[in-house]
Parts: sequence; C-alpha cells; structure tokens
Amino acid sequence: MAGDEICELTENVADSPYWSPDMAPVGASGRKWGLRDIAVLWISMSACIPTYMLASSLIEKGMDWRQAVVTIFLGNCIVLIPMVLNAHAGTKYGISFPVYCRASFGILGANVPALLRAFVACGWFGIQTWIGGEALFHMLAVFAPGVHQLPDIAGLGINGAELVCFLLFWLVNMAVVWRGIDSIRVLLNIKAPLLIGLGLLLLGWAYDRADGFGPILSKPSEFADGGSQAGKFWLIFFPALTANVSYWATLSLNIPDFSRYARSQRDQAWGQALGLPTTMGLFSFIGVAVTSAAHVIYHDLGPAQQADLWKPMYLLSLFDNPVVLCFAMFAVAVATLATNIAANVVSPANDFAHLWPKRITFRIGGLITGLIGIAIQPWRLLADPNGYIFTWLIGISVLLGAVGGVLIADYYFIRKTRLDLAGLYRRRGPYWYAGGFNPIALVALAVGIALGLPGFLAEVGAIDKPSLPEFWKRLYDYAWFASFGAALAVFYVLTLAVGRDAKQSA
Repeated sequence: MAGDEICELTENVADSPYWSPDMAPVGASGRKWGLRDIAVLWISMSACIPTYMLASSLIEKGMDWRQAVVTIFLGNCIVLIPMVLNAHAGTKYGISFPVYCRASFGILGANVPALLRAFVACGWFGIQTWIGGEALFHMLAVFAPGVHQLPDIAGLGINGAELVCFLLFWLVNMAVVWRGIDSIRVLLNIKAPLLIGLGLLLLGWAYDRADGFGPILSKPSEFADGGSQAGKFWLIFFPALTANVSYWATLSLNIPDFSRYARSQRDQAWGQALGLPTTMGLFSFIGVAVTSAAHVIYHDLGPAQQADLWKPMYLLSLFDNPVVLCFAMFAVAVATLATNIAANVVSPANDFAHLWPKRITFRIGGLITGLIGIAIQPWRLLADPNGYIFTWLIGISVLLGAVGGVLIADYYFIRKTRLDLAGLYRRRGPYWYAGGFNPIALVALAVGIALGLPGFLAEVGAIDKPSLPEFWKRLYDYAWFASFGAALAVFYVLTLAVGRDAKQSA
C-alpha cells in the first residue's frame, strides 16, 4: 500500500489552540497494535446484540436465511473498503479522526464532519445502553417478577424499572469512560470470547430443543414465485444492503481513532479484513438460526410474542432456569458494555474534544455522548425492524456516505496520502483555507446529503411519502452509495477547477 511509512511529529506545536494531549498524534513507540489486536477489536465489536438482530430483522422483511446472511456479508465486504482506506492516515500519521478531517475540511471545518459522526455515535451509544439496561431489567425480573406489570411512564413508553435499569447501565458506561481509554482493551479481551461463547451455547440449545433449527431455515423466501412478495426482492435487497453498509459506516470514518495505534498498514488492513466480515456473517447466522428454532420451541405464544422472538433480550427472558437466565443476561451486559465503549464512545469523545481542545477532554466528551444517548430515547429505534433498518440505519448513511466521499477524494486523489503533520495543528497553515473552513468540502458534503434528504424526510413522515416522486424513493434505497459517490465527485472536480494546489502540504 502506498505511503506505508510511519511518520512522526518533529515540530513543537503544543502552544497551538488546536493541539492537546488527546489530539496529539501517537508516536511510533506508541503504535503497538498488531494484526491480532486489530482482528480482536473487530471480532469484539461485531459480536453484539444488534448484529444478532440484523439478519432476523431482514427475515421479518421477507428474505430467507441465505439471502439475509449473504446480504450482511456482502455489505460488510463493501464497507471494508473505505474502512481500510481511511485507516491508512491513522496508521501513517498517528492522527485521530477529527484531526484527519482537518486536511480536507479545514482546521475549523473539521468540526462539521466530526459532529455529524459524533451525533450518530450518540445514537448507537443509546441503542447499546438500552440493550444493556434490558439485560439488567430481565435479571431483576427473576427476583421481582412484578416489574413487568408496572405501568409505563407517560410520554416515554417504558416503565419505571426499565428506566432505572437503563440509567444504571448508563452509569456503568460513564464510570468506564472516566477511567480512561486503557480500560477498553481489557473489556474487549473479556468480551470477545464471552459473547461468542454465549451465542454458540444459545445455538446448541436451540438446535437441541427444536430438534433442528426450525422452520425459518427451511422457509422459502417470500420473494419467490408464489410468495407474498413475489418479484419484489430487489426492492428490499438494495435498501437492506445500504443498511448493512451503514451499520459500520460510522467506524469506516473514525477508524483512524484505532488505526493510529497499529504497527503497520499490513496489520490494520488484514486485521480488519479477517475480523469484520467473518464475524458479522457468523453472528448474524446465529441470530437467524436461534430465532428460527425459537418459533418451534415457543409455538404456543400469541402472534405479538412470536413477532418479538427476533429480539434476543425477549427470547432469553423466556428461560425457566433463573441461574441460566442471570448468567446469560450478565454475559450480554458485559459484552454490550465493551462494544459500547469501543465503538460508540471513543470517537464522539474525541469529536467533542476537538471542538475546544484546551478545555474539553476525552472524559468530558464521553459524558456529552452519554447525555445525548439518553435524550434520543433509543428504545423507540428498536421498536420494530422497519424503524431499525429503513429509518435509522439508512438515514444515517445519508450523512456518513458524504463525509467518506470527501475524505477519500482529498486524501487519495488530491494529496496522494501526503500530509503536513505539523500543519494539521497550525493556525494559518496549509489547512486553514478561508477562515479555517474549506468551502469546497462543505459544498460537496451538502450535495451528498441533499440526494438522500427527500427520501429520509418521507420515511420519517415529515413529508407525504406517497406524493414523493419515485426517483427520490429509489435514490434513498441507495443512500450511502449515492451520497458517497456524489460527494467524492463534486469535491474532486471543484478542487481541480479552482486550481487549489493541495500538494503544498506534501
């Protein structure tokens, strides 16, 4: 891979208002993560409850299990490309994501993509925190079954016990953040075998209890001839593929936050390739197989309860043995904690710290992330598969695809992977542009986002969906691809048109 050398900061820029210990590049001596560490990072982050739920939710939309798992695997192979490309700058220069954005958006303009990424991460943080809180709630229900009958809190849609468990798990997350980033690797090393082991045990239990994997693995696709959605496969496939690309679109941007610790480009590239698509495919299959068997095991449940079997928290809550239930929920809570901190706190904490490097620390950035994660009421995002995939996952891809297009166009096509490392921290340096903002990057970002905006507004009910022209509906199905491609092309063409000599930073 071009530019495989490791570069270090040789100038003292500590007096710059855009430098802080959290924003400083990692020196060569601090880059200790090898191929195994990067692979374990991805195995740990991919083996989580939302991954389990992803394939099951696609089956709810009419796919058979093969179509669902292949869609997930393919989506993760696609997102691996920008993941490895954006990771290059982190490994070469030791810089975090918001500092990486300074080259293309400007030193102050970098706050725009950083905050877009941060707010999406806050949403994911809320979702994972809700899942961990659910695990605590079901453990509580073993000893106090009446908590299920508590009335919902007006306007929230959850009862008081669920809210308390959610907030308790939130506090545990914040405590880990306050201890610092070094605690994350310990959690990940515990979590990876714990949740994968739990998933395999759940798979074995389901196979044994159902005398096989149940009807879903033998159930034909609803898109086949004679099915309820015959001939409509591609109408679901492309939105689903976009959603699966979007699943890790956040990390495909801020991967420099982790790759800055990698020893070499080979380690970061192969570690990601080995850890990401394989784990996503395996763990999503576990979700499909267990959900399939659960329909046999709990065939006497009502239609509403049957529909909830795709949610692992609900399925585990049906276990009769309190010891098994508590162990399973404890494992889920620990695993969810590790994923949440690594995937959903490191980046936004850095992004918020980037707003005011001399005043906002990593810890304070993590606290801001946590507060926003509460405010979004994440239980509403997981209420049904349609909202999870077609509103949340595709919706965020409109933002993140455009950011990725700008970053890759600038770093690879314009700068050829060459950056002025000290210049990333200097006011009036090569990345200051007009008042600290690169207008070309902002225009390209706006164009990319605009392509998916009508479809998103229709999906959330802000405008009348039936009256929206078919073109915008279909374009929304390809939201990440459309916004990524448009932003990349606009940035590249406009940069060449105005004659900006980006090589001045070489």
